[in-house]
Amino acid sequence: MNARKTAIVTGSATGVGAASALALARKGYDVVINYTKSEREARETERACRAAGADVACLRADVALDTDCKSLVDAAIGRWKRLDALVNNAGITTFVGGGSWDTLDAEIFQRIFAVNLLGTFQMVRASLSYLKAARGAVVNISSVAGALGIGSSVPYIASKGAINSLTLHLARVLAPEIRVNAVCPGMITTRWFVEGIGKEAYEKSKAHYEASVPLASACSAEDVADAVVWLIEGARTTTGELLMLDSGMHLGTFGRAYVPPKA
Repeated sequence: MNARKTAIVTGSATGVGAASALALARKGYDVVINYTKSEREARETERACRAAGADVACLRADVALDTDCKSLVDAAIGRWKRLDALVNNAGITTFVGGGSWDTLDAEIFQRIFAVNLLGTFQMVRASLSYLKAARGAVVNISSVAGALGIGSSVPYIASKGAINSLTLHLARVLAPEIRVNAVCPGMITTRWFVEGIGKEAYEKSKAHYEASVPLASACSAEDVADAVVWLIEGARTTTGELLMLDSGMHLGTFGRAYVPPKA
């Protein structure tokens, strides 16, 4: 068996996934990098992880497909004979506010749930026996949206709420061999948000957010990655935790539901 620990990070070409993969590489993990469309960025993340001393497998896979989830796990086991950590980061949304619900059809709902929720479940199921053998850890990347009922769209909010419930259930049924936790970021300063609403609206939203939350700052991808590593490496007695990374937004300082400015 490989002496180094290993991890799979889904959706790890850019943003939180890339930062988490690199942080784990720096902690001595070999990592599976996963992407669906952003191969160039995934290769850049692969190079950064290799420079940090990790062995890396970089694979295209859609976590909405059970066969692709199994292929990611098979790649890790075939290469390193072990799996110690799973970070379920792959996620999608559509930026549709309350005034545009007529555009939310069943196909949009089903695709968002297929990636965000079903993909999370399928990755855990495919990894189960190997994580049990390693007494490993799962970290699900959720969102403050799932806890507070706010966010980019109704299907996204609902999918993240479901991930939180799934996290609690899995923490119960997979203990004591596997710890399962989730991180729930608020606003994150990655290109995902910029591309979703446009640069001008993003800047306005960020300024409003930072003026409203107690810690007066949005979250970086590296902030989330630090929490992911802690939940995997340091939090040995923590399971079933929904860790709020929102600079105190959940304390209710907004007074009402936060709605990002329209583009």
